[in-house]
Amino acid sequence: MSTEVEMNPYELLNVEVEADERTIRTAYRQRSLKVHPDRNPNNPDAARKFHELNQAYELLLDPLRRLALDAKLRVKAAKAERFKSFDTKRKAFLEELEERERSFKKARMEKQKSEADQWQANEKIKDEGRRLREEKEKEFRQREQNAKKVDEDEPPSIEPNDTTVRVKFSLSEHPDLTTLEALVAVFAPFGPTDTETIVLSLRASKKAPSKPPKYGTALVPFKRIGDAFAAVCASGRPERGLKGIDVTWVGGKEPEILGWLKRTGKLSAQPDVPSEARSNPEPRNSTPSMFSSFPETLLEPVPEVTVSPDIDYESLTLMRMRQAERERLEREILEREANE
Repeated sequence: MSTEVEMNPYELLNVEVEADERTIRTAYRQRSLKVHPDRNPNNPDAARKFHELNQAYELLLDPLRRLALDAKLRVKAAKAERFKSFDTKRKAFLEELEERERSFKKARMEKQKSEADQWQANEKIKDEGRRLREEKEKEFRQREQNAKKVDEDEPPSIEPNDTTVRVKFSLSEHPDLTTLEALVAVFAPFGPTDTETIVLSLRASKKAPSKPPKYGTALVPFKRIGDAFAAVCASGRPERGLKGIDVTWVGGKEPEILGWLKRTGKLSAQPDVPSEARSNPEPRNSTPSMFSSFPETLLEPVPEVTVSPDIDYESLTLMRMRQAERERLEREILEREANE
């Protein structure tokens, strides 16, 4: 260690180089009593001196370390003797050389310290950059969450298919449901329908195509989504006039607007059609009470499409929906009928 070179343990303990272990121990006890911090409370260097004394004592009691120390001291002494024999010019040269060496070591240490300080500064900058990046990422995630929350608060738009229901019934139970007028009358208590674009299909059994049809299917577009929802909720219920009539959403999926209403607490129960509505076949002019919290824009009827009366029902439906989805749904109905 550096202190082994800078200090002379023999001088600190005030013993000769040839001193034995007993002499060293005795000298240590005497010196320690003089420099102990407890005996020198007013001396700020007492602790340092006592520490150096302990180091010198431990070094001289270690044979190997003492041999190394003695070798260094001999080299130092020989160097000093040679220096005394040098002339003034050579002494000056050696002193200058040693000064340069000390300056070089000092510069190297300062450079190492500067590099260490620079490394610490860079690490601090990196830590600050990481902190700022994490804050930015956290802020970005928060903005995304807020934007998502805003999106969830905004009601989705009503698609054309959202007001259309798929109806399936057995003709043995409902032999009168073979015309559009009869189908409209069944769903009139739930609300106004777009009668001109209803698609009605009566199909015979695949195994006996020549026999009379056994069941019927239809696509019934309502003018308001609340009325379509009421019809779906009343599917198969005799007290609602739909005994044996299966009413589902087109495509088998509930419209997104209803999911939004449920998430926001605006739709928590199935609508109920009052008894007076069932006794009055005329379309209702109001939405069920459970839809009173609908935004006004959602209560508006779906815009009607003006078409020529000469166009068949399928073409009317395609024009009203204005999208290829309706074609897929109609094909799905036909495929199901063919497989049943």
